[in-house]
Amino acid sequence: MNNSVGNTGRTLWAALRALLVLTVVTGVIYPLVVTGLAQVAFNDKANGSELKVDGKVVGSELIGQTYNLPLKEGEETAAPDLKWFQPRPSNGLGSNSVNTQYKLILSGATNRSGDNEDLITWVKDAKAAVVKDNSVPGYTVRPSDVPADAVTSSGSGLDPDISPEYAKLQVHRVAEENGLDVAAVEKLVADHTDGRILGFIGEPRVNVLQLNIALKALLAKS
Repeated sequence: MNNSVGNTGRTLWAALRALLVLTVVTGVIYPLVVTGLAQVAFNDKANGSELKVDGKVVGSELIGQTYNLPLKEGEETAAPDLKWFQPRPSNGLGSNSVNTQYKLILSGATNRSGDNEDLITWVKDAKAAVVKDNSVPGYTVRPSDVPADAVTSSGSGLDPDISPEYAKLQVHRVAEENGLDVAAVEKLVADHTDGRILGFIGEPRVNVLQLNIALKALLAKS
């Protein structure tokens, strides 16, 4: 009887020591080492790829933002602020009903098939809006000029990038709204167009937040 109790006690004590050691190693030491290495070697990425202007964080280069006018009384959806380059649409994603203080956009796609009537209507309406918003005196956008990313959301709905084609389509409107020279705005787009990763992975892209930060700086100078 005494041997049985003693063996049980030794087994429990060994198990407890193993638990304590593993807790310290995997729950304290390992996270601290990984966090420390990440902060030293990949500080920017480890902290969320934050973008700062005048020392203030204005967003992440990994998460898209909307650029809308303040919501007017009676409106359900805010109108886009046409002074800024616009991102991909996020139709059908909804908003965060839990944390109402920040009104976060929920990640997710529209999950509609290509022949879904609602999706077809959304795309047609979005294309008409792109044509209307970006047609200015001396520059008319045709429906065939509108790229797919201008009228469809990404799989996550949070894509921070648009295609160079969509960025270029918005140049004349942005120049008109801000009283800028078209060539200056075209240069902004060219300067903020990233090519394929390693020359063959993915597609050329333009980060909308970085582009709008540069646009704001250009407006400040002018």
